[in-house]
Amino acid sequence: MEKLIIFDTTLRDGEQSPGASLTIREKVAVAKQLEKLGVDVIEAGFPIASEGDFQAVKKVAQTVQEPAVCGLARANTKDIDRCWEAVKYANNPRIHTFIATSKVHREAKLRKNKDEILKITEEAVKRAKSYTDNVEFSPEDAARTNLDYMCDVVQVAIEAGASTVNIPDTVGYSNPEEFGQRIKYILDNVPGAEDIIISVHCHNDLGNAVANSLAAVKNGARQVEGCINGIGERAGNASLEEIIMNIETRKEYYNLETNITTEEIYKTSRLVSTLTGLLVQRNKAIVGENAFAHEAGIHQHGVLSDKNTYEIMTPEKVGWKGRNLVIGKHSGKHAVTAVLEDEGFELSKDEIKQITKKVKDLADKQKKVEPEEVVAIAREITHQLTEEEKYIDLREMTVTCGLNMTPVASLKLRVDGEEVMGSGFGDGPVDAVSNAIWDILGQSFQLEDFHLDAITGGTNALANVSIKLLDENNNLFSARAVNEDVVKASAYAIIKGVNKAYNYKKKIHPQDTNTEV
Repeated sequence: MEKLIIFDTTLRDGEQSPGASLTIREKVAVAKQLEKLGVDVIEAGFPIASEGDFQAVKKVAQTVQEPAVCGLARANTKDIDRCWEAVKYANNPRIHTFIATSKVHREAKLRKNKDEILKITEEAVKRAKSYTDNVEFSPEDAARTNLDYMCDVVQVAIEAGASTVNIPDTVGYSNPEEFGQRIKYILDNVPGAEDIIISVHCHNDLGNAVANSLAAVKNGARQVEGCINGIGERAGNASLEEIIMNIETRKEYYNLETNITTEEIYKTSRLVSTLTGLLVQRNKAIVGENAFAHEAGIHQHGVLSDKNTYEIMTPEKVGWKGRNLVIGKHSGKHAVTAVLEDEGFELSKDEIKQITKKVKDLADKQKKVEPEEVVAIAREITHQLTEEEKYIDLREMTVTCGLNMTPVASLKLRVDGEEVMGSGFGDGPVDAVSNAIWDILGQSFQLEDFHLDAITGGTNALANVSIKLLDENNNLFSARAVNEDVVKASAYAIIKGVNKAYNYKKKIHPQDTNTEV
């Protein structure tokens, strides 16, 4: 069988999901799990975008051993040089450079004619090639680019030294038959195309990302790009776990194989969901909670008689083992570690110690702790800010509310080393706390989204609060906190979001990188 190269862009395109930004440590954790999964290429970020993104790509390059580590760069010298400075530490570094080729992008965004685009393509690929033989080129918005002109651009990229040419459906415009034929046309009409890897990168705006990717594979593409859980810009990218399991389950149809260890899929999915805060829908294929559930009586009867009646793959094949550990106040660090390892966590001894203590404290109050609560506590511990990152810290909080009275909250915050007090009224206690925080800090933030979950149900369940804050520059910051008390969890989440925003202002200097592939 031929090999299909799996290119994961969870850390680059996936992180561009609104509110899904990851710290350097979190990116490294995901990269290490992707290595266990067996992906061939990890696109770790966009090094020119910010100092934080540069350091994250560099750290991933220094950490993983087997996969190629890739950075994205626009087709200009500054981007490409910066990209190389980040990825050069990898065992197999790759530079991925791109420029838009569709008529609307050329005229409305770049203001370049066709010949200028061809010249820029040649120069960019040659510049990248001067650093490494592993060069990928993408004609952005290829699916809306004139077919023959796209082939001209692809040929220039090949002649300049690109070892991989990626054909992106940047806005999710194409359909499977059409997109498959586009790949076939390239292989039939571009000299040298058969000697390189043709890749595809599909977005899901019309829900066709996985189908388009598989149609491209059927027509000769030998690299597929996508994200775990299908996250990414707008409606997301092609879901890698769906593509992988299509190839695995239908080997006789595709006649392809991958390097993927499919038993690591579920763990990888859970880790990405946990760290980004983007929940996986219950009926999501492959990794959703209902993916292997059978409720209809006729289905249950069939599965009990022979699993092959309604299951074309087993839960174990994607690493879903079920849960059989009961966590209580007598549980130790080994049980806690086992639960978290199943979720993809790699934790230090100190973190395990902190998590185990919190689990025992919770068990003292509610007797039994569910795995979901252990995960929530672990997420809270691993998302803790360092003292240097705590621009704002909650010192005191009093909330008064009741029947026929307006809720009021009084807070004392430490703000940049000084203690400041403020108060606020609201429609409820959480609203009052929020207004008290803005009373102290000023209205430079907008609470864009507030979501509360009782992790396991019941009145004694942990409250899991996730929020999204918008700053004055329309940057979106997500944060979450867990606590037995809903109001405390809400306060901690909002303050964590504010700290993220202040740290972003202090340390990160984003440039104009609003172009996607």
